[in-house]
Amino acid sequence: MALVRIIKGPSLPDRVVSFDVIGVNLISIVAVIGVILNTAAYLEVILIIAILAFISTIAFSKYIERGVIIDRKRDY
Repeated sequence: MALVRIIKGPSLPDRVVSFDVIGVNLISIVAVIGVILNTAAYLEVILIIAILAFISTIAFSKYIERGVIIDRKRDY
């Protein structure tokens, strides 16, 4: 359903939320695989996916609000 919302989403905020939902689902799938295989090796993967999902959500939100991601205000 989130993939459909990304493709057909009526607005950019809907698409951002669906990207976040896909990130959370990916984290939970990797966690379940780690539990099934009884290993802690996937914890680093979960952490990296979570950090990337968080940073991308912040970047998209800033883009929606201001129109730019990185403000380059230079006061000389």
